[in-house]
Amino acid sequence: MSLLTFHIKAILVSRGISFSPLGETGEGFSCGKIPIMPVKNIIPGQIVTKEKLQRAKELRRDMTPAEKILWQELRANKLGVHFRRQQVIAGFIVDFYCHKAALVIEVDGDIHDLQQEEDARRERVLRDIGLRVVRFRNEEVMRDLSAVVGKTQELVR
Repeated sequence: MSLLTFHIKAILVSRGISFSPLGETGEGFSCGKIPIMPVKNIIPGQIVTKEKLQRAKELRRDMTPAEKILWQELRANKLGVHFRRQQVIAGFIVDFYCHKAALVIEVDGDIHDLQQEEDARRERVLRDIGLRVVRFRNEEVMRDLSAVVGKTQELVR
């Protein structure tokens, strides 16, 4: 079992969710009545519900203006590494994720002022599985995109 799989299972158990392997290979998991399927080639051992994948797709279609601007700088390996947008990791949907650099980028709007405890908990979980998390405010991306991109470049090296 990979370290990430262990952490995800620990998170599920800590939230009172029981799960069991599906089939003889243990390639998927069952979580109550909701089947959870693994996502391959992103984070080994990652398990994601169909609903969470659908929500991530919706968020990709409805990105904020700041996310759209930053995405134009991150997409197509422009910084020398591959980024994914609205990526599901450990049950959370992060704005941008670079697997090679183990980096999560969050672009925060005003709503995050009201959910600081949830953001801190989410950040703790992501850090516990070995990811670095950097947060930029919407205004920061809109006002000084070159500084945001510069900091991101430093983090992916």
